[in-house]
Amino acid sequence: MWEVFENSVVRELVEAYRPVWSVSHALSLMGWDSETYMPKGGVGERALARADLFVLRRRLLLREELLRLLERAESQEGLNEYEAGVVRVLKREVRIARSLPEEFVFEFAKLREEATHAWRTARERDDFALFKPYLERIVEYARRMADYLGWEGHPYNALLDLHEEGLTVGDVDRIFDSIVPTLRRALDRVLSTGSYPRSHSLESVEYEQGVMEAVNREVLDLLGFPWDRGRLDVSPHPFTISMGIGDVRITTRYEGRDFRHTLFAVIHEFGHALYELQIDERLKASPLAEGASLGVHESQSRFWENVVARSRAFIPHVAPILRKRLPFLKDYSDEDVYLYFNIVRPGLIRVEADELTYNFHIYLRYTLEKGLIEGSIKVDDLPELWNSMMEDLLGVRPKSYRDGVLQDIHWSHGSIGYFPTYTLGTVLSAQIKAAIDRSLGGLYRLVENGELDRVRAFLRENIHRYGSTYAPKELVERGLGEPLNPEYYNQYITEKFYRG
Repeated sequence: MWEVFENSVVRELVEAYRPVWSVSHALSLMGWDSETYMPKGGVGERALARADLFVLRRRLLLREELLRLLERAESQEGLNEYEAGVVRVLKREVRIARSLPEEFVFEFAKLREEATHAWRTARERDDFALFKPYLERIVEYARRMADYLGWEGHPYNALLDLHEEGLTVGDVDRIFDSIVPTLRRALDRVLSTGSYPRSHSLESVEYEQGVMEAVNREVLDLLGFPWDRGRLDVSPHPFTISMGIGDVRITTRYEGRDFRHTLFAVIHEFGHALYELQIDERLKASPLAEGASLGVHESQSRFWENVVARSRAFIPHVAPILRKRLPFLKDYSDEDVYLYFNIVRPGLIRVEADELTYNFHIYLRYTLEKGLIEGSIKVDDLPELWNSMMEDLLGVRPKSYRDGVLQDIHWSHGSIGYFPTYTLGTVLSAQIKAAIDRSLGGLYRLVENGELDRVRAFLRENIHRYGSTYAPKELVERGLGEPLNPEYYNQYITEKFYRG
């Protein structure tokens, strides 16, 4: 472990950082438990314990020993790429930690834990009023956080950068300006020609949870999920969480019908998990032992979920698993399964959205978040604004809070500035496909031949193994040979929905 850190000062810095990593490990485990198995009665104590640990982590990060070592490491000459990465990552962490007062960290951590459980209750009861006071406080704290961190141009920039290093409102606007016209044209064409179905008979077929869990596990085997280092569990909102390179856990949910939702949630989360699992072992328990950013992370999940698993090349591999476990599929051809996987229908729920409509859901959230942070939108206005924007963008209007403003868990987590990374990752997933096409003679040829090991190896070599050694924009340019380019996504959408 840590052989890549040859400089004695940097190695000493990494050793001094390990207690920080250990607290993060504990927080991740507690977070996973909160979302899966913790009884509701434990909310108050868990909120207090996690808040205390966030404060402890901040204190450990800002202790004099570590800061002196960081200053010494920064002055060292001839650092290798990993050593320079440690200095960059820790300078960023220290800057953020110093910017946020300890009392603020404690209060915000406690609020997030309480808000998450308030959101669950509000969603179950379809009552926005139950969540509204928590969300108002979260928005207030997010504004304060932006001011503490400092910003130029727009306060939302500070929150974007917190989730995706270097990302700005200008970057996000340019992405949406590029892809939205392509998506609108493709969506209009599909809806007018019926080249992809708006509905499918398999949507109404019921399944047993135990049977579908067996399907999901077998599909994870097909994809190469290492069970000795991972778990699959159930939660209200599917997620992935990493305790370390040797312990990465994913969840899904089971709704009892329309099995593609739980299946693709599992495949999506597999992409996240694979990233963490393929980080270089030599970076274990160091500041570099995690993905470069949320956007790069999302590129991995969207790559496996959409670019691979919703392709015709993947169907012959997954269909036998499905038919073995789900007898009702015996009367459906591989093409039927492909069309079922690729239903195109404007809908209310982001996590169930198809490729053509998904990014409109993100655009809505991005617009609302910017307004909340700059003060042009009030929390009181959110339900009606949400419903009106959905109608304008996709022609559908929520009839409940559960299907509208209460559908996502992210705001209860305080994750304002997070949603744009979904679109960033979705766009990047198509660029990864293009890079594999160039390097390995075609992604879909590999998928057809069952050579998913070569796909995993490409991702490991060009993206995963580095962890957070490089800032996300640099990692993309190094790994894929050029900066983020939305035209690859436009080409992918055009190829699939105009010509395929």
